[in-house]
Amino acid sequence: MILIGQFDSPFVRRVGITMRLYDLPFEHKPWSTFGEADKIRPYNPLTRVPVLVLDDSVALVDSHSILDHLDRLVPPEKALTPRKGPQRTAVQRICALAAGIGDKAVSLFYELHLHDQVSDMYVARCRSQIGETLTLLERERSANPAPYWFGREMSQADVTVACILRHLNEAHPGLVDMKTFPALKKLASALESLEVFREISQAFIPPRG
Repeated sequence: MILIGQFDSPFVRRVGITMRLYDLPFEHKPWSTFGEADKIRPYNPLTRVPVLVLDDSVALVDSHSILDHLDRLVPPEKALTPRKGPQRTAVQRICALAAGIGDKAVSLFYELHLHDQVSDMYVARCRSQIGETLTLLERERSANPAPYWFGREMSQADVTVACILRHLNEAHPGLVDMKTFPALKKLASALESLEVFREISQAFIPPRG
């Protein structure tokens, strides 16, 4: 399989980390959606990443769809997202909230750095959405003493939250004071210390229009 996209994207990174955790070999093409869009377009005309090219040459797009496919390549007990039941819903809920922060962080960066005219109203809206969602996640995480979000085993919720937090703080330094989110900071720090998180990693490269 071929994974397309740079690891400074939290969405590409969560796919790469998941594949390492699943022991699924892949070739990595760190193509930029800005500087190397022509390379990405034949696989995804939306020129968005991640893209996962399967062994039969089918290209999957969108990290949620890619992760759903990867989960079915491993035994149920190894999958980071449960196959069914309330626990699946719970993991997907946290992933959706965290991924939403990632989407807003990307939108905010584009608004601040790639637009000729910045909309103060839109910037304030993005910042509010990011802050309020972090507050919700902090409240729920702080109420849970387990090492991971849903117990003693890592789930996709943990992977996604850690990837999103790193991207948020690198793309928008100073936007969020992580001291006000100690439970999230502790979880992310523990995960970032793991070998797989150190391996599947890249410092944020600001896109240029």
